[in-house]
Amino acid sequence: MKNLFKNLLPYKRTVFAVLLLMLAQTFFQMKLPQYTQAMIDVGIQNKGVEHVLPEAVTIEESVALQRHMNTVQIEKWQELYEAEEENPDIFKRKNITDKELAVLDKEYLEPVLDRYREKLNKNKLDDIGDKTKLSMGIAYAVMCNEEAGLDILAIQNRYMWRMGRMMMLVTLAVLFIVGGVAFLSSRVGASIAKNLRSEIFANVMSFSNAEMAKFQTSSIITRATNDIQQVQMTTMMLLRLALFAPSICIWSIIRVYQTRANMGFIVIIGVLAILLMMAVLFSIAMPKFKIMQKLVDALNAVSREIITGIQVIRAFGREETAERRFDKANQDLYKNQLFVNRAMISMTPLLMIIMYGLSIWITWVAAGRIDMGELQVGTMTAFIAYSMEIVFSFLMIAGLAIFVPRAGIAADRIAEIIDTKTSINEKEDADELTANSEGVLKFNNVSFKYPYAEENVLTDISFEARPGETTAIIGSTGCGKTTLVNLIPRLFDVTSGSVTIDDIDVRDISLSSLRNAIGYVPQRGILFSGTIESNIRWGKEDASVIDIEEAAEIAQAEEFIRDKDEGYESDISQGGANISGGQKQRLSIARAIIKKPKILIFDDAFSALDMRTDANLRKALSEKMADSAKIIVAQRIGTIMQAEQIIVLENGKIAGKGTHNELMKSCDIYKDIAKSQLAITESGN
Repeated sequence: MKNLFKNLLPYKRTVFAVLLLMLAQTFFQMKLPQYTQAMIDVGIQNKGVEHVLPEAVTIEESVALQRHMNTVQIEKWQELYEAEEENPDIFKRKNITDKELAVLDKEYLEPVLDRYREKLNKNKLDDIGDKTKLSMGIAYAVMCNEEAGLDILAIQNRYMWRMGRMMMLVTLAVLFIVGGVAFLSSRVGASIAKNLRSEIFANVMSFSNAEMAKFQTSSIITRATNDIQQVQMTTMMLLRLALFAPSICIWSIIRVYQTRANMGFIVIIGVLAILLMMAVLFSIAMPKFKIMQKLVDALNAVSREIITGIQVIRAFGREETAERRFDKANQDLYKNQLFVNRAMISMTPLLMIIMYGLSIWITWVAAGRIDMGELQVGTMTAFIAYSMEIVFSFLMIAGLAIFVPRAGIAADRIAEIIDTKTSINEKEDADELTANSEGVLKFNNVSFKYPYAEENVLTDISFEARPGETTAIIGSTGCGKTTLVNLIPRLFDVTSGSVTIDDIDVRDISLSSLRNAIGYVPQRGILFSGTIESNIRWGKEDASVIDIEEAAEIAQAEEFIRDKDEGYESDISQGGANISGGQKQRLSIARAIIKKPKILIFDDAFSALDMRTDANLRKALSEKMADSAKIIVAQRIGTIMQAEQIIVLENGKIAGKGTHNELMKSCDIYKDIAKSQLAITESGN
């Protein structure tokens, strides 16, 4: 979970700004129920009159009211009102602040109610609630205003317009804040996603084959796409709700208490019901969340394997088998997601039941209290609004509780890749190979075993490959040929012994310098989407057109390139799917040759070529790349017969070393391979 929040640290200023905006949104949003309450209680019920003391009163009514006051109240009353110049029979209230009027309302409520009772010929007011007493006091003020000639409808409209404007301003403020929060949170989420993708890419590019074997390609893709999207969306949700939901919940609870409606027990019961529901649902769903991403990885792995091997599947007629494999992975994910979705979807109707149940319960209890004069309609409306805010805040918290753990798991999976240290490290004071370097390659008692393996793949390998010479490596399948050449560019590091170039351990040479000195052609021709020219340029980005054409000519690719309508600008689809295997291999060879490396490695790169192209390519290499040390891994004897040195591998050990003729006399393994491929006369026996 800490990895999820750690991503926010670089954006702490923006996060702080979002938190301030959230507090502002909470403040303004809590104002809306207050204004609604005021419009109902004051604007509608009290006709826009807010206080017990009337704005104007006739002289007769003033005298009648003063009969119900004590001496102090009478003196203060006479100070509060003054006669109009135009009509001395009307007394108008002086300008007094709302705060002062609120104090005076309490002081004059009883005399006003006594006068109101007298005026209406009612004998008793003791059995009505305080809220009704206040409403009746204001009703008396309305009556006085009307008797004094004030326009009651104008007063009411003025108040309603004032409250309406305030509600409109508050709503606009909330909309502005919500827009600002959405903009900032989206920006932070997108920036985090971008940075995580960049970090994953940068670290994966430094991975050795050991790290690539640890993380499957499909898993890396899932983490770089699906997991990062999960983190991005949850980060946005977190910024928008993490502070807003708790703050609006707390503020609503405070406002519920301030309404003095004495119905807080209903809200408490509703909250407890929500918490119980969430606890049950999460206990059911959370275990499924933890395995969901693994199932996504599994589905991606199966999909990638099937799509990559679609030709083999078709060739063997195993479409149904592949479909069953995919369907199983798909069904496993489907069942998991269906279970989780059903559990989470059930939360919404349950919350709706709780919300509507609370509303009905509050209305039922409030109706009795309104009838008893203990509560006003507007107060009930505000209470319901605050109660719903509390419920919605728990709904938002529930949403966070669902997505944050999932995003936490996704963030941990992302961090696992980013924090993985490559086993191929470069020294700070690493040596550089210069243009004058010879390129003499030596294996000195090299042994190697894969990470977590118990047995060596290579044992005590020693040989020297000199510039201008060809060193061939041959042996049965699985004897360690590819592993051996992978040690040269440090795709793996030796377990013991050393690999040197010009007597410098490759582990002491900077990776960029080492790999710039090596041209590597893998077993499988790997091309990138683009053009023929752009693929060859991968070997040397600033290569001239002449360099590209020369490399293609040496690689025996010039002929088929010219046969294409667009020549070097011909499109290459992803993986080179739109050209043949031999053409892919020749372009891969051209890509390695164009950089004119000190060491050229061909890992069974001639297997996809016909015998004539093979011979022409080897001849061109010996003529045009005479200064390079050439390492050729091959299965065909015909490819390596002319090599200055042939190394025969068997079970990871050197079983023979020498020229073709020498090995035919001294190495039975080589002799058996040769006899299985060549005619007796061609093999020289």
